[in-house]
Amino acid sequence: MAGNREEAPDYGRGVVIMDDWPGYDLSLFTYPQHYYGDLEYVLIPHGIIVDRIERLAKDIMKDIGYCDIMVLCVLKGGYKFCADLVEHLKNISRNSDRCVSMKVDFIRLKSYRNVLIVEDVVGTGRTMRALLSSIEKYKPNKIKVASLLVKRTPRSDGFRPDYAGFEIPNLFVVGYALDYNEYFRDLNHICVINEHGKEKYRV
Repeated sequence: MAGNREEAPDYGRGVVIMDDWPGYDLSLFTYPQHYYGDLEYVLIPHGIIVDRIERLAKDIMKDIGYCDIMVLCVLKGGYKFCADLVEHLKNISRNSDRCVSMKVDFIRLKSYRNVLIVEDVVGTGRTMRALLSSIEKYKPNKIKVASLLVKRTPRSDGFRPDYAGFEIPNLFVVGYALDYNEYFRDLNHICVINEHGKEKYRV
C-alpha cells in the first residue's frame, strides 16, 4: 500500500526545505506582471522543479519496473506535475529496449493493474487515505503515490507518499498549477503568497 516504507525502497523525504529558508528574491526571476505585489518570495524555482521531477520519474521506473502503468491525476492542482512527470516517464520508456504502456486518467474508477496516483500537495494526509481506500476496492496489483510537495503540518496524520518532490514548511504556496481561488496557476515557480495577494484574490 502507498506510504508504507517497508514495502517500497525508501526514497526519503525528497528535497527538504527547512522552516528558516528565506527563499529567493522575486527580482531574480521573471513571472507574470499581474502578480507583482502579491508574492513574498520564490520558494522553488521552475528549473529546480523540472529537474526534481525528472529524478522522480527515474525512481518510479526503477521501483515499478517496466510494466503497464495507470497514472491517476488528482485535479486540478496536480495536472502540471502529472503532465511533466508522465513526459519524463515516456522519455525513459522511449530510450529503453522495452515498451511501457502508460495511460492517464483523472480519478475515474474502474479496474486497474499498476496505479500511480499523482498529487500536487500532501498536507494532513486524510484526503489521500480516503482516495486510496476507494481505489483499493478495485484490487490493483500495486498502488503508489507521487506528490510534488509534502507539507510539514502539525495536523498531519503521518501519511507519506511513496515519492516526494519537496518537503516544505507549512506555508501557503501558489504557482506551478497550485492556485488561490483559481489564480496563480499560470505562475511557473512555486511561490509564497503575501497578505496583499490573499486579500486581492479573496472570494
